Amino acid sequence: METCIKTNEAQLISDLSMKTVDTDERVENVNDKNKKYFACDICGQKRLLQTHFHSRRKEKPYSCVVCHKDFSLKSNLNVHYRIHGNEKPFACDVCHKKFSQKSCLNVHFRTHTNEKPYSCNVCHKDFSQKSHLNIHFRTHTNEKPFACDVCHKKFSQKSCLNVHFRTHTNEKPYSCDVCNKEFSQKSHLKEHVRTHINGKPFSCDVCHKEFSWKCNLNSHYRIHTNEKPYSCDVCHKDFSYKCNLTVHYRIHTNEKPYSCDICHKDFSERSILIEHFRTHTEEKPYSCDICGKGFSQRGNLAKHYLIHTNERPFSCDVCNKKFSRKCHLNTHFRTHTNEKPYSCNVCGKGFSQKVHLNKHFQAHTNKQSYSSNVCS
Repeated sequence: METCIKTNEAQLISDLSMKTVDTDERVENVNDKNKKYFACDICGQKRLLQTHFHSRRKEKPYSCVVCHKDFSLKSNLNVHYRIHGNEKPFACDVCHKKFSQKSCLNVHFRTHTNEKPYSCNVCHKDFSQKSHLNIHFRTHTNEKPFACDVCHKKFSQKSCLNVHFRTHTNEKPYSCDVCNKEFSQKSHLKEHVRTHINGKPFSCDVCHKEFSWKCNLNSHYRIHTNEKPYSCDVCHKDFSYKCNLTVHYRIHTNEKPYSCDICHKDFSERSILIEHFRTHTEEKPYSCDICGKGFSQRGNLAKHYLIHTNERPFSCDVCNKKFSRKCHLNTHFRTHTNEKPYSCNVCGKGFSQKVHLNKHFQAHTNKQSYSSNVCS
């Protein structure tokens, strides 16, 4: 059988080198109007025989003279050439946006007609592009075919993997034309550009805070509604933002994808890694406007600033005493509850504050030091 197929292929190659193809009892002419379609001896399909035969043989006889990319069809090469010439012969009748391929124009046109011809057979959600349906379907199958070579994290979309990989390479391919600040994602660049033009067209109806993006407004609005649409599958804790759920989930998986290049300590959040890295560089980018004291974390600066303003936003529910920091309020509250969460592992005595435990522990270490001196 294999010998027969090879013989047929050799015969077809000989036939394809000629301008016309003679038919015999094995080759059926199925359309004589403009082009001649023939039945392939190998697979039996009725196609334009020469074009189809290149696809069967995986041949790419047409090569781009600019970048030398090869193609099996001359028509595909012609379309490819438009990339180099920036040729876009197909224009949208509505918004006049231009495209290099008619198929791209057809897909774009659905943004105006809101046509969504592709439907999910599980949840019946509709999509304008088949590729979007394929990606969406992975939410039902939980399929994640794209894996990171560094940390092995898996993704349902290749584009998400590409963006994630930049966390390892620190690549920032998108740059601001105004201030030259670089970004790893195009969406972040777009959001940043609006800071230069003061473009914040979306405003909160409750507090009137303005936002550059509608999605940010929607996320912010949950502060007022206390909506928490994202829930943990393990402990069922709810979150207002998906990113917070993602970070929280690492508590259960103990995943720490961010590693320090100096001491190799691992962290579950990139922001914590950045703060940790400043312990090596001693960088203190946050400075007090009043006394000039520098801090490695913005939160510590905010706490310090309360010293100057004498602001005490945290109040005790029992005695109404006020504090500048929540941790001080928590410590104070133990005077009412008599809670002593810190315990000495030598004598078992309990303390309400860790600093008191440390001071007490020195009594044991001093005694041990004294008795050893006596014995010697």
